[in-house]
Amino acid sequence: MSISQILFYCLSALALGSALMVVISRNPVYSVLWLIVTFFAISGHYILMNAQFLGVVNMIVYAGAIMVLFLFVIMLMNLNAESEPVKNKWMKLAGIIAGGCFMLVMVAALKDAENKGAAVQLVQGDIGLIEQLGKVLFTDYVVPFEISSVLFLSAMVGTVVIGKKDD
Repeated sequence: MSISQILFYCLSALALGSALMVVISRNPVYSVLWLIVTFFAISGHYILMNAQFLGVVNMIVYAGAIMVLFLFVIMLMNLNAESEPVKNKWMKLAGIIAGGCFMLVMVAALKDAENKGAAVQLVQGDIGLIEQLGKVLFTDYVVPFEISSVLFLSAMVGTVVIGKKDD
């Protein structure tokens, strides 16, 4: 068994365990902290698959920025048990049915995962490197990249216009 396989199994166990703790934790702050651990484990998987850029972006954007935002929102909501509405049995049944449907879709999507996983190139090659990503992004996909930048710019201008106070 190689070191990459050992790391893969350790990161997988960490990701599954922390994702389970996200769902099980009663305190929403603890759930967010476990979700950060899950994101770090997923970033480790990206790095094992030689996709360093995705791993670093996942750590910076998701584990860093978005989880801090979630943590602030949860802390500002001031959740307590007295204000939580009581869920009836129909809502619980709907949640169980939706979760079962989601599990069915995931099993159907992952039934050929071993065949698809054979195409993943581990440790050798330069598929996931930032240099290769930049070359492809600015040669083959330069027009969609620029269109998305204009879209983001228009979203920022729209946010400023909507947020501007009327005098």
